Amino acid sequence: MTPRTVYSPGSLVRARGRDWVVLPETTPGFLVARPLGGGDDEIAGILTDLETVTPATFPPPDADDAGNSVSAGLLRTALRVGFRATAGPFRSLAGLAVEPRPYQLVPLLMALRQQTVRLLIADDVGIGKTIEASLIAAELLAQGTATGLTVLCSPALAEQWQQELAEKFRIDAELVLPSTVKRLHKNAVLADDESIFHYYRHTVVSTDFIKSPARMKEFIQSCPDLVIVDEAHTCVADGSTGGGRTQRYDLIRELAGKADRHLLLVTATPHSGKDEGFRNLIGLLDPALPGLDLNDAKGRDELARYMVQRRRGDIRKYLDEETKFPSDRETHEERYYLTDDYRKLFRQVLAYAKETIRGASRDQVRQRVRYWSVLALLRALASSPQAAAATLQTRAKSVGSETTEEADRLGRATVLDMAEDEASESVDVLPGADDLKDDDHTERARLLRFAKQAGALAGKGDSKLTKVKDVVQGLLADGYDPIVFCRFIDTAEYVAEHLRTALGTAAHVGCVTGMLPPSEREARIGELSATEGRHVLVATDCLSEGVNLQDAFQAVVHYDLAWNPTRHEQREGRVDRFGQPADKVRAVTIIGADNLIDEIVMRVLIRKHEEIRKSLGVSVPVPNSSNQVVEALMEELLTSGGETWQQLPLDGLGAGDLHAEWESSAAKERASRTKFAQVGIKPDEVARELAEIRASLGSSGEIETFTREALDALGSSLTNQEYGFTAVTATLPNGLRDTLPPGQAQPLPFHRALPVPRRHAHLDRTDPSIGAIARYVLDAALDRTIPWPTSERPSRFGVMRTHAVQRRTTLLLTRFRMHLELSVKDGKKPLVAEEARVLAFRGKPDHPGWLSQDEVEALLVAQPDGNVAPDFARDDLDRLLALETRQQPDGLEQTKPRLMWHLEPALDAEAEALAERLRDSHARVRAAARQSGSSKITVTANKPADLLGVYIYLPAVPGVTS
Repeated sequence: MTPRTVYSPGSLVRARGRDWVVLPETTPGFLVARPLGGGDDEIAGILTDLETVTPATFPPPDADDAGNSVSAGLLRTALRVGFRATAGPFRSLAGLAVEPRPYQLVPLLMALRQQTVRLLIADDVGIGKTIEASLIAAELLAQGTATGLTVLCSPALAEQWQQELAEKFRIDAELVLPSTVKRLHKNAVLADDESIFHYYRHTVVSTDFIKSPARMKEFIQSCPDLVIVDEAHTCVADGSTGGGRTQRYDLIRELAGKADRHLLLVTATPHSGKDEGFRNLIGLLDPALPGLDLNDAKGRDELARYMVQRRRGDIRKYLDEETKFPSDRETHEERYYLTDDYRKLFRQVLAYAKETIRGASRDQVRQRVRYWSVLALLRALASSPQAAAATLQTRAKSVGSETTEEADRLGRATVLDMAEDEASESVDVLPGADDLKDDDHTERARLLRFAKQAGALAGKGDSKLTKVKDVVQGLLADGYDPIVFCRFIDTAEYVAEHLRTALGTAAHVGCVTGMLPPSEREARIGELSATEGRHVLVATDCLSEGVNLQDAFQAVVHYDLAWNPTRHEQREGRVDRFGQPADKVRAVTIIGADNLIDEIVMRVLIRKHEEIRKSLGVSVPVPNSSNQVVEALMEELLTSGGETWQQLPLDGLGAGDLHAEWESSAAKERASRTKFAQVGIKPDEVARELAEIRASLGSSGEIETFTREALDALGSSLTNQEYGFTAVTATLPNGLRDTLPPGQAQPLPFHRALPVPRRHAHLDRTDPSIGAIARYVLDAALDRTIPWPTSERPSRFGVMRTHAVQRRTTLLLTRFRMHLELSVKDGKKPLVAEEARVLAFRGKPDHPGWLSQDEVEALLVAQPDGNVAPDFARDDLDRLLALETRQQPDGLEQTKPRLMWHLEPALDAEAEALAERLRDSHARVRAAARQSGSSKITVTANKPADLLGVYIYLPAVPGVTS
């Protein structure tokens, strides 16, 4: 029996009419290979016993390959665009549809220095934590150190995560939500003991759906080896929480218990003011971290290995690249006074609330329920007549509270905006409740009278509504599209309705509340943003976290105060974030000048929070004692006879101590900022890696130029647009049209920036349309039988005269193939990668004077100053590629083109040098004192390199060619 041929990884073979690169997964009899120049999505398995497979060598150019400077440039760029994975330490970057900002590489560098990645990414609101976490995930998956990904997040953010992963990182993840799980089970092919998480490699999962005991066990057993936890602060217990948050903590703690699972915790608010909660959070990364003394430099040094936290000032200008944030956030208050009728109702309801508290039964649970009920009633009354009327008419029992502590927990979560039971999702339903007995007709009748009075105030009797109309009209006149945040659904719908009437055709008004499913919220926002002219969004706090609204809105109006300063900051963070095109954003807070409820919250919480943010440049979470202080002030309000702010004993009820504690927290924040901003990772360290990445992949501008030139050479008609250009695809060759994504718009729009509408294309290397064009150009250059409708066919050979050279200079387009072995947690990970290099030399091939890389880059943009006769070009190439036979040291004869006899030793040396540079680069980004094993890597160059193109530059003056 003839022994099977074994092909080494990285070698070239010929099968199925094309050339392939052999991959490490190959076994005797079964070849795993990727088409030469193709992506991972084209990898195929070939049974060598059934199909013909032969060794392949890359042929040199021939005389028929001659072309001009444009056609030569098409091939060069198509080769670079066609790569999907580099041989460098960041293998995933060639496959991304987004170019990370330099500062966003810092968490990636931190991750690559860990054997098992455990990181807390706590960058400020709007800096790009989703990009940073997804970048790490894409790299771990590309390197093979992770095999699957799960993102745990709020159901409201699930579709946004899915879209970000797909559009920017080419990671196709399935949504696991109550509305999708049945379909996923139906479509999956599962064994009896398998889970859908075995079948679907990448998923985005609702934390609150999967945390239930019925589902949690299955998920923990089948969860992939890479987990991202979004808004991680909502997934830790802090000693005072219960219910849903405790279940979420149990789930994440179980997942973190598997020591070799990669875990990325993402939150802009890692410290909620409760030390126990923060220590539980960092304990998910390493059980030893909660025991650190974080007031000590040594303790902070240890935590800094696991945590990155930057503010805008840390990254606004990094590596001489400026990241665009709004230069300023203008904040101010707009005060209104209650109308006489509204003030009268407010006093009546306040008197009723005081009577209710004083007359509460001795049953402590009943007493606490009544306390929270009347407080919720006062808050609804301060919000709007609509919310007040609905609350007064609502009859809700104590939701099964069995203890005083449970009643307090539920009351605080609802009234104080703590979002206890919904991760990253505030509760915007009316919290008003009463525990009246069914036969209590007298008090019920009193409440209904209040409700009728409140309903009559809607519209003209509501001076707060009049104020927001003036504020919104002023913002629109100044060129701002605002988001108006309300606390309750009834208030949001009421405000939206009246704004529509008041604004008429001056602006479009949309409304989004928690009554809508996340997909419908996104659709409404998209429709509103796409309207012509100005627009206003009225929303509840269901949009206050995680949602990107900066593209269409530039201002926030706080119609209702958030009773949690962090939520106030989160609202403003929807527009004040990276990518906001406006230089300035505005935030307007509407407060009742004679509304005691608003005044307490403003003086104790909101103004102090803003004062610290402005002085420090960062929001410091309100200390845990804030709840007790607000509760004490509210209880004083409900039990005392005073009706003005001056009658409340502010300092006596703890507000002074709260502010002192807050200032202390701000001081600690100043002390720790430098450490967790990762200033230990030097800018030049990132700069070196970034420069190599960009040099190997090319810029976005280069991709646009290539796409335009390729489509023009292929017979398309292009029309410039503000966003990019459109191209007629009906006139393209059939072979290219068949490989373009089906159902695209005609003519096809190409956009420079994301997001891109459906059926349009984005000018990045990973867009399917760009990839199809690059592959067609590359194939047409290598195979002259592929149709090309114009004279500017991509060419492997060219000769031109130019003032850019003073003597004959030859440029070589080469492709190097590398076989890498990376150290991973379970052994060695073999990989094969390709790298394109452009080399150039002056003079003749037998005595080449090699150009520096800077000189090569200058040569690439050289403009032709004269044409060279086709016959001259053909003669020149014939001389270079004439075959010569020489005797080898082993006595055997070998025949090669004359050019290769001269250049192959230099190309082999370049291959070895490239392999050495790659080894150094991989080791450099993984260098860490306690992770020395992770820096071990072997890189082997497959020789000889592929010579794809030869381009000769002659001096502009004929005759000066030596």
